[in-house]
Amino acid sequence: MKYVSLHDVNVYYNNKAILNSVNLEIRSDDFIGVIGPNGGGKTTLIKTILKMTQYSGLVDYHKANLKIGYMPQIQQFDKTFPITLRDVVVSGLQSEKGLWKSYTKQDFKRADALIEMTEIKHLINNAIGELSGGEFQRVMLCRSIITNPEILILDEPANFVDNKFEKELYELLKALNEKMAIVMVSHDLGTIASYVKSFVCVNRSVHHHQSNKITPEQLNYYDCPIQLISHGEIPHIVLEKHK
Repeated sequence: MKYVSLHDVNVYYNNKAILNSVNLEIRSDDFIGVIGPNGGGKTTLIKTILKMTQYSGLVDYHKANLKIGYMPQIQQFDKTFPITLRDVVVSGLQSEKGLWKSYTKQDFKRADALIEMTEIKHLINNAIGELSGGEFQRVMLCRSIITNPEILILDEPANFVDNKFEKELYELLKALNEKMAIVMVSHDLGTIASYVKSFVCVNRSVHHHQSNKITPEQLNYYDCPIQLISHGEIPHIVLEKHK
């Protein structure tokens, strides 16, 4: 089932083209890894999917009241604000409840279940300013999925997390993909290839590669000069030439 379609979408900033002639579809069972060089437009693409940019062309939602969860790369929380981890998670329901409705016991039960799932239950009453970077990322993931979205969009979700939780995070996303589409920006092609179902290469233009197997030749064809990591008996890094 189609959830979102982009047709001939162009995005400009200060008269400079950021994305050109984008055509892309997101379906209900997709798990898309968004890759590309720094400055190539990855974050702009996901913000355009969310209709958070000024664009020409068409961004079409195929379902009325489509629920989208979003975990941005840079979080806008003031960590000095006296609010607990639990309160941050439940605040993800604000879009459903509006500004003036109070949260119910059932809302907090939903939050508690997610907190337990991400193994931070022991921190449930801690202030957000007391959390490590990885713990804070887990909180923000909980907050982004508390509405049970149909699409989950994540921008570099593995930033600031330890190696143990990085693997747990991707396993969790793989399980979540059974009930929601996922679009995830990442710089780590080698790691996420085991989890995503397809790749979108972004470097001003956008190419959707309908597989989680991608070769240096294909990246070159897509004009997507990124770092490739190859895992063998001796792990090594292959750097593609930049034009």
